[in-house]
Amino acid sequence: AVTVGPEEGEPGDDTDTTELLGGQRRPRSFWTFEYYQAFFDVDTHQVLERIKGSVTPLPGKNFVRHRLRNNPDLYGPFWICATLVFALAVSGNLSHLTEKQASPTYHYSPQFHNVTIAATLIYCYAWLVPLALWGFLRWRQSHGAGAYSFLETVCVYGYSLSAYIPTAVLWLIPAAWLQWLLLAVAALLSASVLALTFWPLVRADGRATTLAVVAAVVSLHTLLAVGCKLYFFQQPPSASPAPSPFHTTVGAEGLHSHAPQLPGTNISLLGTHPVR
Repeated sequence: AVTVGPEEGEPGDDTDTTELLGGQRRPRSFWTFEYYQAFFDVDTHQVLERIKGSVTPLPGKNFVRHRLRNNPDLYGPFWICATLVFALAVSGNLSHLTEKQASPTYHYSPQFHNVTIAATLIYCYAWLVPLALWGFLRWRQSHGAGAYSFLETVCVYGYSLSAYIPTAVLWLIPAAWLQWLLLAVAALLSASVLALTFWPLVRADGRATTLAVVAAVVSLHTLLAVGCKLYFFQQPPSASPAPSPFHTTVGAEGLHSHAPQLPGTNISLLGTHPVR
């Protein structure tokens, strides 16, 4: 029997095997597709577990260490943000429709601009706030400032927005107290996960800095929810019609115009009429 095997010296035969056995792969270039492909290499189970972890704050459970495990992804944050954008735009549109449909003078017109506004708001928050926080920690050279990479910080913020998706849908219920209660619960759960995640990075920087950073993280996360609630679901009060400068009455004696008169005269500011 003749056994045919790979020829000696043939390049690339054992490259993948060597990389797998060594537990690491060669770093990919920033300009290659493989570099970005690694950030979308997650399965459904991992995404669901990370979503669950982003709304269940547990003391001693760090989201980065226990959920990401040095494998941040952009797949979950991207689709969470996209889902939240459409949830806000569609739910806000339906909320205004159900509120105004009883008015005979109301004419429905889709508010497509809300999609653009929601996308700008959500994606800017999901990228710029983590960038500012990561840059601040690096600038201050905080204890453990390099513990989280920028992508891990973005990943944490992206998953933290998942709590606002069901909240935006439930805001269709026309009860103001319930809407604010849902907002408070969602903001409390997701902001607590953010606070527990970033607390270890700043707790050695002094009490004032620690409280300032954590307060900023929680406040911005809560203000995002409040801003979305007020813009997409708060109907501005309808302007009451301006009173007419004069009104007319029809009685047994005919049509009379009641308009202001000059004091002590029979002259009306809008004309003359006989004095009865």
